[in-house]
Amino acid sequence: MKFVLLLLLALPASALADIESDFRAAREALRVGNPARLDKAVEHLKDTPLEPYATYYQLRMHLGPKATAQIREFLARSNESPVVDQLRGEWLKYLGERENWAEFAAEYPHLVNIDDELTCYALQLREQSDAAGALAEARKLWFSGEELPDSCAPLFSEAMKQGVIGEAEVWQRMRLALENNNTTLARQLIKNLPKAQVFPAAELSMAARNPRRYLERTRFENAGTGRRLAALFALQRLARQSPQIAFARWEHIANFFPEEEQRYFFGWQGYAGAQAHDERALVWFSVAGDAALNPRQLAWRTRAALRANNWREVWESISAMAPPQQSEGVWRYWKARALKVLGRPAEANALFAELSSEYNFYGQLASDELGGAPGAGMDSMHYQPGDSEIEAMQAQPAIQRTLLLYRMDLRTEAAKEWAWATRNFSDQQLLVAAEVARRNEMYDRSINAAERTVQLHDFNLRYPAPYRENLQENLHKHGLEEAWVYGLMRQESRFATKAKSDAGAAGLMQIMPDTARWVARQIGMRGYRKGLIHQLDVNIKLGTYYMKTVSHQFDDNPVLASAAYNAGPNRARQWRGKQPLEGAIYIETIPFDETRDYVKKVMSNTIYYSRLFGQTSQSLKQRLGIIEAENQKNQKSYYDER
Repeated sequence: MKFVLLLLLALPASALADIESDFRAAREALRVGNPARLDKAVEHLKDTPLEPYATYYQLRMHLGPKATAQIREFLARSNESPVVDQLRGEWLKYLGERENWAEFAAEYPHLVNIDDELTCYALQLREQSDAAGALAEARKLWFSGEELPDSCAPLFSEAMKQGVIGEAEVWQRMRLALENNNTTLARQLIKNLPKAQVFPAAELSMAARNPRRYLERTRFENAGTGRRLAALFALQRLARQSPQIAFARWEHIANFFPEEEQRYFFGWQGYAGAQAHDERALVWFSVAGDAALNPRQLAWRTRAALRANNWREVWESISAMAPPQQSEGVWRYWKARALKVLGRPAEANALFAELSSEYNFYGQLASDELGGAPGAGMDSMHYQPGDSEIEAMQAQPAIQRTLLLYRMDLRTEAAKEWAWATRNFSDQQLLVAAEVARRNEMYDRSINAAERTVQLHDFNLRYPAPYRENLQENLHKHGLEEAWVYGLMRQESRFATKAKSDAGAAGLMQIMPDTARWVARQIGMRGYRKGLIHQLDVNIKLGTYYMKTVSHQFDDNPVLASAAYNAGPNRARQWRGKQPLEGAIYIETIPFDETRDYVKKVMSNTIYYSRLFGQTSQSLKQRLGIIEAENQKNQKSYYDER
């Protein structure tokens, strides 16, 4: 291991560059199927921390009976890297597909990451000795709105033969598929229905393609179950576009549906209405009656009640949730708020007290309800690792692999390696690892480790503040609060300057290309080109100007400005209520899951950064404030790239 330590800390840059070149050559050789080139690259990597990856690439290329001995040898290693478990999973799928159950049974217990394909192969094996138990477990997998692997098909087929899965279960899964907009799966399931119930799959396609036209042109008198299912699917799709239009169409055809399907419709109509902030959402939910609402529907029933200031309904909706959902911080907080309004302060305070020990958005709000100071608890249970601990941690091969992968900008692989290496770490080890990551400017991995601690904490690692000198000029120029800017950057990129989103946002402040060009024009930046977005100072200049722009549009309200930075100013404006809304309720009822979570974290981060910077801090509830009602003044559209 000492050689490994010297490899990264003492070797010249040229040697590290050679390792990187050999590793990329090995990856490319695997991709194109060139075993000779792969063998050459692997030979060069055998004494480096990346050897497990190189060996995995070789075995992956030759996966099959001729490589059985080498595969067994590789899998006999300790779980030193995620690629060992990855090969184990791939080998098990190979064995399961060929029904090599003896070898499958020997290797499967060692697998860590299990997916549906392997679960079904394991159930096929179990079926040989416990058919009833295997089919009962397969039935649980059946209730999915997504396609399942081919390895599940024999189990489902046998379950149907034995009556474990019947007609009712087929209809139920078709509903789940359509609720997920998965018409492909729904069409496939039709063939599992009794002949008398089979209906044209084209109806589902028509309902998906143009739901309004389908509902207007189709006759529902004496409609069978399949046609009514297609209509309910069309109504769900139409309600996402306009709850009002969907409800108007429903009123023309409602009498052709049995009571259970009417209640089902109103459950989804209430859900769509709540997301659209339609004031009738709670009425629609009430008409759904005793229809079984899923977790998404119950969450939005609660949010509709919050927006209507109906605290009794808030409490009842949360109480209707299953225990795992009720235990989520969001619903514990709002349940406590409801109990407080309903005159049950002792129960409310008990929930607040329990929640206030958690370092997150709802923990902070709960602390506020109890009168705690902003950022309370940040100075307790602190641990600072010593140099010897840092050196020992950095010498671990898994940490070395993460450093190398990160250096090569293979951030996905680095994140997997880091998560695997630290998965069983104690609080103390996590903080040591976080400090190693910080010193190597892997701020996202540092945060990842530091925020997983339970008893020992270091908030300087959870909330690092790199690049402060680079930011100061722009902060002063635009009059931006440093804590808010850092709160936003932490959420946007976790300070990875090369971060890039699937949508194309880039850099420290995750600027979209069109936004970058627009800002560059606004500030008179000459010679701007796309590649400059990745340069630190340019990214900061563009991002802080855009933050100032959206902030000024909303009178420097950080909640609305944060929502606008993520989803665009027009959406942030549209989400306001007809009456003033408490800031936390505005955030809670943002229709986009990503934006809702984003704004919560930005605002929570801001509290912690304000405390770490030694700045006077309001409580989180004070910062969230009151969001003014929507009005007709100043309703023009603004630049809305994000």
